[in-house]
Amino acid sequence: MASLRDLGLSEYEARAYRSLLDTGPTTAKELSRVSGVPMGRIYDVLNSLEGHSLVRSQSASRPKKYVAVEPSTALDRLLSDKRRELKAQVEQYEGIVEELETELEASEPVEERFWTAAVGPDESVDLLIERLDAAEERIVVVSSAPSPGFDIEAVGERVTERLQAATDRGVDVSLLLSPDLVRTLPPSVGKRYARTLENRPAFEVRTADVSGTFNVIDDVEVVIQVPNPLASETALAMIDLKDPEFAVQVLEAFTPRWERAEPLELSL
Repeated sequence: MASLRDLGLSEYEARAYRSLLDTGPTTAKELSRVSGVPMGRIYDVLNSLEGHSLVRSQSASRPKKYVAVEPSTALDRLLSDKRRELKAQVEQYEGIVEELETELEASEPVEERFWTAAVGPDESVDLLIERLDAAEERIVVVSSAPSPGFDIEAVGERVTERLQAATDRGVDVSLLLSPDLVRTLPPSVGKRYARTLENRPAFEVRTADVSGTFNVIDDVEVVIQVPNPLASETALAMIDLKDPEFAVQVLEAFTPRWERAEPLELSL
């Protein structure tokens, strides 16, 4: 059940405000009696409610009387206070994140072979998106066929969006696609390509007869899609291998195919 405490009031403040709505203009002593707020606390509570602009006082009367503002006005003011508070918290957390990003990136990463894997279509796509977002200099994408078991339209849109974001931050992106894959891509991917990616110098798509599906990130990391050997229509896993030597070998095999490939003639 919703409560005024959910909007930041204390128990005593909520009780005092609700009682004022029932009593109309009244003194602190009378409000203490009907609300159950101890007399020793009632003035602090009323001062706090005035600070929130939920209560108005009549100073000219003796003794001083208080009246609650209308509920709709009071709730709007409490909501505005909460919004300002949450905005300040978001800004505070954003500052913490910026500081931590600088601190965490200051140390050199340990250069050693490391691999991890994600099993299943959803987890595989999440891993791929994570590694695309981590790229700082270069992304190479080679894909020969639609990813088995994936929703090609949804995945194509997500991947294209992240590649666009990569070029926005200065990453060079090279896509080498098989003609068969190009023919199966949904119109939404083609529209995004034509609208935002085709004329970017950092983004280039070529077509060639290729086999396998993999991505090379910053020339040191290879993300490889593994189909299920028992059910070729589904994806088994995505393997992320950080190994500069292996990445170089993959790029050495990729480069001549890229040089012989044909530029994409629009309309993915």
